[in-house]
Amino acid sequence: MKLFDVLIAFVALSLLLLLATVLRQRWGLLRRLGLPEALVAGLLGLAIGPFSPLRLFPESVYTVWSQTPGVLINVVFASLFIGQSLPSRRVLWQRAASQTAFGMVLGFGQYLVGGLVVLVLLRPLLGTDPLLACLIEVGFEGGHGTAAGMGSVFARLGLESGEALGLAMATVGVLAGVLVGSALVVIGRRRHWLLPAPAEAVSQPARSAATGAVEAGAGAGATEHHSPTIDGLTLNLALIGGAIGLGVLLRQALVGLAGRLGGAEAGQLFSALPLFPLAMVGGLLVQQLLQWQGHPRLASVSAQRSIGSLAMDVLIAAAMASLNLPLVEQAWLPLLVLALAGLGWNVAVFRWLGPRLFRDAWFERAVADFGQSTGVTATGLLLLRMADPYGRSPALEAFSFKQLVFEPFLGGGLVTAFAPIALVALGLPLWTLLALALTAACLAFGARMARQLPAGSAAP
Repeated sequence: MKLFDVLIAFVALSLLLLLATVLRQRWGLLRRLGLPEALVAGLLGLAIGPFSPLRLFPESVYTVWSQTPGVLINVVFASLFIGQSLPSRRVLWQRAASQTAFGMVLGFGQYLVGGLVVLVLLRPLLGTDPLLACLIEVGFEGGHGTAAGMGSVFARLGLESGEALGLAMATVGVLAGVLVGSALVVIGRRRHWLLPAPAEAVSQPARSAATGAVEAGAGAGATEHHSPTIDGLTLNLALIGGAIGLGVLLRQALVGLAGRLGGAEAGQLFSALPLFPLAMVGGLLVQQLLQWQGHPRLASVSAQRSIGSLAMDVLIAAAMASLNLPLVEQAWLPLLVLALAGLGWNVAVFRWLGPRLFRDAWFERAVADFGQSTGVTATGLLLLRMADPYGRSPALEAFSFKQLVFEPFLGGGLVTAFAPIALVALGLPLWTLLALALTAACLAFGARMARQLPAGSAAP
């Protein structure tokens, strides 16, 4: 592969992103569906991709597209916590405990549902690979970025179609999250599950200030760093590179430790561990090091968010454009069954657990997590905005603080990364029992937190 091929592939993706932006602005249906421009660009690329009769580019361009997601996912996760000023443990616990428990029940339950469906239905009838039991969490909770990043893990463990199926599941999740979530908001408004609308709308400046204060997720971020010799964006990109480098060292250490303790087989199994969750740990270490050295302003929240967003947009567009359609076609029935089972689980948890776990603004709190655990974080925020357009509930703040506890583990974190490895090591029956135990433990924790909170809105 030549560097010129990489340039042409980037130019092609740029044109697709520009075209998708124009289409989304002029076609109201795309906005109403909540489809991000990057996903639209990926679908356009798929129409002219390597498995389409309308191929426009040489094979080298499609090769670059297929390899891009596995690289950029590390940038996305390395940038998550660099520049963030984490709140105290006490504040984090008070504001995020119940929300985190709800998200954990959804996430671990997706592993449980996937395990049961594959164990009881798909494997006996269709001979489905046991690794498909991880597909709901990877596609729904993790999204396109995680699905692309986990592709190499599935491939090394024997499931060559893992990335393609994960991307297809993520696409179904985004569409289902918006459509089903919007229907839930309409039903909730008719049944008076939402907080009543205020007599007078909150002023736009007040809403913007409230939203902006929480969108950072972890509170106030570091201010911009200015230097006469290095651009701030360059410096923040270098910090991300350092975080990824630490992730590489951590991964090598884990593989080596597994080989010494468990033998060559364990070392080979751990070699399937993806890099991106360890790059996230590297980002946390980089931020901690900056704080220890008294230089937290070297990292900029806005720059890190811009770099991460850029990487995610290009990642999604490239991953969808290079989607292996023949592999998806071969496994369309298991994919459909798993998608319906995962969606059913999310709706059931939303409706049954939401009003029992949250004592205040249960609908607004639960619908945000429903959106994230079915589609992406933006889907959750979109549904929350529909349910709480004036920002009167504490849902946005709780949802944002919850991300600090949730993201290192599920939805692309360490649990997501280790899950396929654990499934292969334990076997599908034991893995399903483990998922059941983790789901029950999170449910019990959430119930305990609900009892400790002051009484608010009762369950209907």
